[in-house]
Amino acid sequence: MPTAPIETAALDLTWVRSQFPALSQIVAGQPAVFLDGPGGTQVPSRVIDAISDYLKNSNANTCGAYATSRRTDAVIANARAAMADFFGCEKDEVAFGPNMTTLTFAISRSIGRELGPGDEILLTHLDHDANVSPWRALEERGVTIRYVDINEEDCTLNMADLAQKLSSRTRVMAVGYASNAVGTINHVKEIVRLAHQKGALAYIDAVHYAPHGPIDVRALDCDFLVCSSYKFFGPHMGILYGKREHLQRLQPYKVRANTNAVPNRWEWGTLNHECIAGIAACVDYLADLGRQVDPSASTRRAALLAAYGAIQRHEHGLAETLIRGLLALPGLRFYGIRDLAKLDRRCPTVAVRIAGHTPLELATRLGERGIFTWDGNYYALNLTERLDVEKDGGFLRIGLAHYNSAAEVERLLQALGEIAT
Repeated sequence: MPTAPIETAALDLTWVRSQFPALSQIVAGQPAVFLDGPGGTQVPSRVIDAISDYLKNSNANTCGAYATSRRTDAVIANARAAMADFFGCEKDEVAFGPNMTTLTFAISRSIGRELGPGDEILLTHLDHDANVSPWRALEERGVTIRYVDINEEDCTLNMADLAQKLSSRTRVMAVGYASNAVGTINHVKEIVRLAHQKGALAYIDAVHYAPHGPIDVRALDCDFLVCSSYKFFGPHMGILYGKREHLQRLQPYKVRANTNAVPNRWEWGTLNHECIAGIAACVDYLADLGRQVDPSASTRRAALLAAYGAIQRHEHGLAETLIRGLLALPGLRFYGIRDLAKLDRRCPTVAVRIAGHTPLELATRLGERGIFTWDGNYYALNLTERLDVEKDGGFLRIGLAHYNSAAEVERLLQALGEIAT
């Protein structure tokens, strides 16, 4: 079950917003309102500075016998340590890649070496396609793909259906930590437990959850977990957690010259070193936020947990205002959990449709007012097809992050009210 927010001091929104230079942009004579976080959050100044500093002072390939190469080695080691604190794992269980999709294809290809006819992989109708198509590709080996259905009234996973479809033939259970379309937080720990009961591997897509709540891979006991740093205030990169035993046992597709040591054997080609420098900076931003709300936090991991406690409390307040206001709009259909007593079971990401207006029209008219939202399916294609909205343009998605304010939510609601009437 999702956990309640950690008790911390209130988030200092003025300080938070001062860290993000993009928030000062003006559109149509007003400050831009970034409600597009699920497609990629804005980044604090320190991330921009870290990327620039790397290119100025450390730009080289790894493992060289000279200064800039050694600095590059140190940059990667620092980022690996930062992500180990972020995940709650060991440094050699962290691998970097271009994005979550590429990393998932790498792992699925490797697992697929061992699979064939009679083996099954269980997916869901709630997931981003990056946690669907890499597994579906294994059908060419004779693997059977099955899907867990949703409870349509609130877009939550049907846990009874999941338990019924897991079997001794299931080799992988792939599931999102949270839905990037409707915000549902899945019962990931219970899903992992059920998968392991049947001897299946548990692969978790935490891309959408990572900006909103703490991740503890040890408590989840998942086999793999993957996220993208551009969703939690960093550059466009993917990061993989894998249990050491799996990273050592499974055979990756790789060039011969690459080491067989973990985790490097899972990192294809030359990495994006400047963005890896940015990953360490975005984790340290979150840790600094945590130290503000809990000065007693003695480790980076403790500071990250404190930061997420404050983030969750702030975002729950915004989500309550947003959902309450949306439900009052005429002609609006709301997809996902709307019960305000269950905000701990959802991220502050909502999907709606308004009668008489396409999602693209709504997003365009909001964009003209400087309010940035998304329309379409956001690659959650299984869900838009399951809910029969794909042919009608999908949803309008509104995604809050901790740098958003109550005034911005009210501005959105006013604009939507004017557009809808």
